[in-house]
Amino acid sequence: MSGGLILWLMGAMAVFVSANTVLRLYAGNASVAFLVGALCLFTVGNLMMVRLMRESGLGVAIAVSSIVQLVLIGGVAFLAFGERPTAMQFAGMVLGVVAVALIVWPQGVRG
Repeated sequence: MSGGLILWLMGAMAVFVSANTVLRLYAGNASVAFLVGALCLFTVGNLMMVRLMRESGLGVAIAVSSIVQLVLIGGVAFLAFGERPTAMQFAGMVLGVVAVALIVWPQGVRG
């Protein structure tokens, strides 16, 4: 992934983390405004993902996006909402990070 694409990914992840945070607020409050706001943010995030999929491929873009979101949203759940992952859930996050590292690991030139 190029530097510009990584910045775009970081922007998309910020949008998705915001969307999930607003959706969690909706779950606790049931205000339609939270639901509409979350849906708008999810739409923006998915539109941003189109560029990532176009430039890095569907498999890489979705794999990286999913695990980055998993870790970031786990952090928000822990810090903002006091949710604590179990040891098994934490292990799953770690394995996800390892999986994505293997997916994006630089490949040697094949001759």
